[in-house]
Amino acid sequence: MLASSAVVGSNHRPNPISPSIDARRHQEPACELKILVPRPLASEIHCWALQHLEPDPYANPDEGNTYSITSLYFDTPKFHVFRRVGSFGRSKYRIRRYDGHENIFFERKLKTNGRVSKRRTTATAQDLQRLSEGGADRSWLGFWYHRRLLARELRPVCQIRYRRAAWLAATPAGPLRLTLDDKISAVPISQPAFDDSSAGHNLLVEDVVLELKFRNELPALFKVLTQKFGLSPQPVSKYRLATAALGLVQEAAGTTNAQP
Repeated sequence: MLASSAVVGSNHRPNPISPSIDARRHQEPACELKILVPRPLASEIHCWALQHLEPDPYANPDEGNTYSITSLYFDTPKFHVFRRVGSFGRSKYRIRRYDGHENIFFERKLKTNGRVSKRRTTATAQDLQRLSEGGADRSWLGFWYHRRLLARELRPVCQIRYRRAAWLAATPAGPLRLTLDDKISAVPISQPAFDDSSAGHNLLVEDVVLELKFRNELPALFKVLTQKFGLSPQPVSKYRLATAALGLVQEAAGTTNAQP
């Protein structure tokens, strides 16, 4: 299941398979559970995943079956996304890059009634400068994304980087996916451009973010996982963690784990 737009080239990295992304425009939204787990427990879950799931084909087995994700997040000047004002509380606009690949993804993540769907368009780093223009070009694949940034008055706020270990499986009920996100850091930004010069502010020191993604009911395999390790889902948002750590809005300090 790939994104609706793709660019073919020597550095092309297709979208990793995820229940929340599909080429079909009316794909059913997926379920996404997030759990903060202590680092030692994350190591045990890592070993469990190696035994029960297939590794993400784009992860590096020499680096613990991981790859790097860097995302640019957008919000309004009044931080309507953070404050969950109306429809801003249900959608996030970000730009994602995997490892050091030239291709990037313009992404809208929409959460409705606890279910997540994503719309993605593939572009290149050179396309980022288009987002600073005052008008959206209808002939460009990124037109829909640029138009919505302008209409919603969204601007770059922060960059978040982390290492992701990922596993997946195909089941009769649809695909499922397990990820562990570690070494999460953030830096403030003011332009739609990736900052590779700063190490960033560490967001989590003792914990790792576990995500379980699936189509409908919790798969039997994930039931085994949650029972074995005593896991309980909880609201976790990397964007809100970053907003608090970077001091971007005053009230962030007391709401670091709240998720829009």
